[in-house]
Amino acid sequence: MTINVTTYEAQMLEGRYSKVVMIPFSAEATGKYFNGKTITNGVDTQITTKDGFALSARYMLKGTDNSGKKCRLFIENNGTSLENCKPKIYTDSEKLAFLENAELAAKVKCVENGVVVSIFL
Repeated sequence: MTINVTTYEAQMLEGRYSKVVMIPFSAEATGKYFNGKTITNGVDTQITTKDGFALSARYMLKGTDNSGKKCRLFIENNGTSLENCKPKIYTDSEKLAFLENAELAAKVKCVENGVVVSIFL
């Protein structure tokens, strides 16, 4: 599945020991199993501390599964870099229920005004 993400103005907090950046976004997903758009804006949270960097993007998409039935996906994509992300998918689609237990991987590529996220088995 390919997810084209459009990002909006980030909010940042710099504390004594950490930096937190929250980036709101909208997205459109296309692929073999699912096609849809974000229901409301998602948010990508990036936290930097002396011990390292972590990111977590969370969002819900509404669309259709590969049988043409309307459904939703909730995606949580956690990682320690753009190249090291582990997505977790939850869905109300019977056809796509296998994704909830699937070992998924993701790659994130920066583009103008956002990113492209590729999620694969």
